Amino acid sequence: MSFWGSAFPSIKIGYLLFQIESSQVFSQILFAGIRFFLAGILAVVIGSITRHHFLFPKKEAWGKVLKLSSFQTIGQYIFFYIGLAFTTGVRGSIVEGTNVFVAIFIASLIFHQEELTKRKLIGTAIGFSGVVLINLSGNSLGGEGLLWLGDLLVFASTFCYAISSVLLKRYSVVEDPVTMSGYQFIIGGVIMTIIGLLGGGTLPVVTGHGIWLLLYLAFVSAVAYSLWGILLKYNPISKVAVFGFMNPVFGVILSAIFLKEGSVLGLVSLAALLLTSTGIFIVNSAKK
Repeated sequence: MSFWGSAFPSIKIGYLLFQIESSQVFSQILFAGIRFFLAGILAVVIGSITRHHFLFPKKEAWGKVLKLSSFQTIGQYIFFYIGLAFTTGVRGSIVEGTNVFVAIFIASLIFHQEELTKRKLIGTAIGFSGVVLINLSGNSLGGEGLLWLGDLLVFASTFCYAISSVLLKRYSVVEDPVTMSGYQFIIGGVIMTIIGLLGGGTLPVVTGHGIWLLLYLAFVSAVAYSLWGILLKYNPISKVAVFGFMNPVFGVILSAIFLKEGSVLGLVSLAALLLTSTGIFIVNSAKK
């Protein structure tokens, strides 16, 4: 989770290196598209080397890859980037933190992949309180403009994430999760790159440092999401998804370290980590 959480400050540093402004949504989508395309290539290459054969989806699996890419990469991140343009970073992070609730509810109530228990509800509620605490530290929920629209779009992003988790859990029963992850990233990356270019997005300044950072972000996505898919293959969604609460916590802490964004490395961070860890423990300590 700390590895995945490092993507938060890395993306901000990437925007600085490529000189992408916060208002340039299509440039951000272009940046993300290139990142995910490279992530897909890396996932396929690494997976092929470790498996000793080239990873390629079976003919009947391409429809699943397209559907997974529509939710996991295209829908989730386009809604997220556009939503952040209308809301504040704090509000967006808190709304994004509800993705664990949404994933568990959808898996339990719609797809009936597992049982929704009081223990899971209590654990996710405690874990979510840690996300709220770390994001509200020294900040506020204020802002101007169409905040409701931004919050709604960010929530749509969490819904796409939840659907993708359920689909990956279902598909990994008969398909290789690493193969699914790699090719859904490639397809999603290409489509997002095209959308970014059609919207007038550019990478104003390209440097060696920027390219290395983009490769690092691609590596984070390739490894983290492939491992995520493997975990979902062998575990209930609730036991895996609840670890997602650690992402924004580590994201804020690492942003404070590398970007000097506020002082959150004291009691507030420890309290947030304690709450999220407690929530994870409660969900994963259910009676067998």
